[in-house]
Amino acid sequence: MKLGYTILYVHDVPKALAFYQAAFGFQTRFLHEGGDWGELETGTTCLSFCSHSLLKQMGKTTQTPDPTTPCFEIALVTDDVASAMQHALAAGAVMIQEPEQMPWGQTVAYVADINGFLVELCTPMTPS
Repeated sequence: MKLGYTILYVHDVPKALAFYQAAFGFQTRFLHEGGDWGELETGTTCLSFCSHSLLKQMGKTTQTPDPTTPCFEIALVTDDVASAMQHALAAGAVMIQEPEQMPWGQTVAYVADINGFLVELCTPMTPS
């Protein structure tokens, strides 16, 4: 078994795709003609977006994410966390935590995306 994709529930799928392209450089893999589903090229695992309205049609209710009380985060790995953070902020992300060197050697920073999802920007983990 392998992880195929993560889905974020958003109000505006095309707007979310455009933000992630501008903030993090991901390219759109797929956007459904109705605009209620989209996917980004992010490596081996796909980052997907589904509209609140599509979920409502399927009988599901969504919650608005809150980066100050997250229940999960997306981690994006980069060699230059500070630069990635500045690029994300310029695209409309909100700073949650400045880059910080962690005791295990990884540099980590946090932003909130335009929908309020917590995004970790971090250097790769190195074997100890």
